[in-house]
Amino acid sequence: MHNPQITVLMPAYNAAGYIHQAISSVLAQTFSDFELLIINDGSTDDTLTIINSFNDARIRVISQTNGGVADALNMGLKHARADYIARFDADDICYADRLAVQYDFITEHPEYAIVGSGVDYVDVQGNYVFTHTPAACSYAQIKQLSYKVCPFIHSGVFYRKHIVTDAGGYNEHAYTFEDHFLWANILKHQQACNLPQALIKVRLNPESVTIDEKWRTPAFRRIKYNALSKLELTADDGLRLNQIGKKQHSARIKHGAYYALLGKKYLWNNYQPAKARQNLLKTLSISPLHVKNYLLLVLSYLPQSVLYGLYHSVKSGYQLRRPELPTVHINNKSLNYGS
Repeated sequence: MHNPQITVLMPAYNAAGYIHQAISSVLAQTFSDFELLIINDGSTDDTLTIINSFNDARIRVISQTNGGVADALNMGLKHARADYIARFDADDICYADRLAVQYDFITEHPEYAIVGSGVDYVDVQGNYVFTHTPAACSYAQIKQLSYKVCPFIHSGVFYRKHIVTDAGGYNEHAYTFEDHFLWANILKHQQACNLPQALIKVRLNPESVTIDEKWRTPAFRRIKYNALSKLELTADDGLRLNQIGKKQHSARIKHGAYYALLGKKYLWNNYQPAKARQNLLKTLSISPLHVKNYLLLVLSYLPQSVLYGLYHSVKSGYQLRRPELPTVHINNKSLNYGS
């Protein structure tokens, strides 16, 4: 195979329930000059069998013993043939024009090293939950974000490979925030932006290693934010993060965090109070000591106008205006990403 324009880099670990749909969404892209590089990170289910059921020369598979997301991504960067990387997770779904939009944008705007996007979030069954529009789109706005705020949805980023490899790749000590730590280092010297429209569907999945930040321990958050503030992370800190994470890697915590997140999103981002209450009651049955969820349950009975007024008054200090981004021509259509 000739060297493609894009490497779609997908780590996969025990993703048998979702990876067929994820791969199909990549193969259906309107932009066809890509390779789909899948790093099978020690899966013990039918993930590899499902991958091998596809007959498409653009798919490449590297299997390794389980080393975690950062290790799998670094392996992928070593073997990627393209100069551009489109990150993607094995339980997510690409919209058909995702690669075309980001490739055309970054090639027409060489000042950007990373291009992210908005995303549509779905639940574990694939039902729409809410649309995430980036809090910051222009580079100037991204630079104004608190260091605690990750500027990109990892599964939706598109970047120049050499920028990431020159930065040393993903830090394997940054358990669950390897992407955030990487962006923080890169953005010191490189420009980046977000396209506001959704280009992928991200699946909220209770089996994911990433859980709602509020369910992490104070020690975990302290180490993480100290690392992001100082842009330093020792091996000892990485070991501590991993130990805390493994202790929290239980069905009770993962499912409790999942239902709590759905409850909040159906309350704040997609006003469906009945669904919010349904999920909040589930998380309270799992973890009745999370007092804030009782407050959210009470708030779910407020009228939408009152609830949204409260929400925006609290968030007003963090909201940033959407930028004026240039018009990009794709398939003879003019798309203005500031609209």
